Amino acid sequence: MKKKYLSLYPLITSIILLFTLSLVEAQEKLAPDIYLIRFTDKFQNRFKTAQAENFLSLRAIQRRVKQNIPLVSNDLPVSTVYVDSLKHMGFNVLHESKWLNAVSVNVVDIQQFNKLKDTKFVLPYTLKSVLKSNDSPGIKFDSETTPVKFNSKTYYGPSYNQMAIHHGDYLHSRGFRGQGMLIAVIDAGFNNALNMSSLDSLWHEKRVKLVRDLILPDGNVFIQHEHGSEVLSVLAGLSPGHLMGSAPKADYVLFRTEDATEEKDGNGNTREREYPVEEFNWAVAAELADSIGVDVISTSLGYSLFNDPRLSHSYKDMDGRTTIISQAAVIASSKGMIIVVSAGNEGSNSWKYITAPADADSILTVGAIDANNMIASFSSRGPTFDHRIKPDVVAIGKNTSLQQPDNEFVQGNGTSFSAPVIAGLTACLWQSCPDKTNMEIIRAVKQYASQYFNPDTIKGYGVPDFRQSFYALNPDLFEYKDKLICSPNPFTNTIELQFEKIPEGKVRLSVFDIYGRKVIDKQIYVNSEIPNIISTNDLFYLAKGFYVIQLLSDSKKLKTTIIKI
Repeated sequence: MKKKYLSLYPLITSIILLFTLSLVEAQEKLAPDIYLIRFTDKFQNRFKTAQAENFLSLRAIQRRVKQNIPLVSNDLPVSTVYVDSLKHMGFNVLHESKWLNAVSVNVVDIQQFNKLKDTKFVLPYTLKSVLKSNDSPGIKFDSETTPVKFNSKTYYGPSYNQMAIHHGDYLHSRGFRGQGMLIAVIDAGFNNALNMSSLDSLWHEKRVKLVRDLILPDGNVFIQHEHGSEVLSVLAGLSPGHLMGSAPKADYVLFRTEDATEEKDGNGNTREREYPVEEFNWAVAAELADSIGVDVISTSLGYSLFNDPRLSHSYKDMDGRTTIISQAAVIASSKGMIIVVSAGNEGSNSWKYITAPADADSILTVGAIDANNMIASFSSRGPTFDHRIKPDVVAIGKNTSLQQPDNEFVQGNGTSFSAPVIAGLTACLWQSCPDKTNMEIIRAVKQYASQYFNPDTIKGYGVPDFRQSFYALNPDLFEYKDKLICSPNPFTNTIELQFEKIPEGKVRLSVFDIYGRKVIDKQIYVNSEIPNIISTNDLFYLAKGFYVIQLLSDSKKLKTTIIKI
């Protein structure tokens, strides 16, 4: 993942410019010689919301119908009349954004902007003042890989922990591995992804439905940065004994929106290009993902500081509605997609906080933990500037199993890798209950996370439990009706109890020895609305032997025999 930022225009229909500002300064600068031109409306648009099939795929329309999402004006493409007018003025139009009602343009001669003086369809914008901080632009990606040799013979191999901590392997065992779901990966490039062994089935089964480079026209995303390749392996990897992705059977679309080329600054130092044009590129990719019917967007990019400090963001901008990319993420969610974003790797840096679009509302922002549920020091902290809980959840982002473009199976660090873990499992969860809305799925992921009732600004709502979320969304599929299932059995220390919902929300837990003596008797509180799967170590101090464990409420009595070894 990478960090950088830009501030977005105020949401008003007009802005009065001071006479001292030139027209160029009134345009929103995205990068050297690249500017954003926003339109006032969508006048003379040749598309109509009543004819959505002309600009949205059938799959995209069905997603809206299923979730009762109406078509609105920002679904309509930008006015071709306005775009053609800019082209006639000599502007080189790069990309169009219907959600932002804007275009990015390449401008070699700034005098071109004088041609906009008499136009009434261009919305002016005042350039952000110079950042007063001495912070330099941050590194692009919050990920780091270290080669590790693996010899595991189990099916998941070393990727077992990153699935099992969420009971994601349970979803997989039920047959939910992402089949029929469409996931968009927006990143910096997918170098050699065509030849990575863990992705063989992805290409052989022709499950990559679209590839698009938004940096270079007709660019080849498979010879660009390796970051997207590693992220894709966490999602789609399928190499038994080495790597199992979180959604290994889903369909994918791949977008390159991040320019990882290098340039020299004023001091002669070389660094990767960091400009807000990439935020706009992300918005364009998200719109394209929406139009072709994508279900889940997984993105491991984030923005705060840029090479041009006048364009950089501050923590104050992390309010979920200021930056271009965060606005686009919120709109993407409003179209019925689930947006999963890495929180950032600024926890140990001076910035500390999440980066955009991790601050957006109605999405899943993912922080990083290790296999022992300890927060990774680098994982960006919340809250948002307007005091909302962020990150939303956490997943293993320290020593995450993945594959590199050179085909080495390694472990990597970064919220870049915790985000695709959650993105893939969320897609599998949605696959199990396709009648649910995106927000119902997001709510279920958060509600059954480990610290939902005591969220904080470090882990958010905690570690999601996708098995619990599965039963919450599919209560009729709970296979332990009228039974108390204990596992493992025999057990040594901790035992897991699985039982149907208890309407009273509380139950008496009792344990009897072979003589009928009650050795444990306590009241526990359980979820009254869904089947329960809880762990307890209360039996740790019992002597080895046979016991009867019983759960008793006003309406239910469940019991079974267990063995302590």
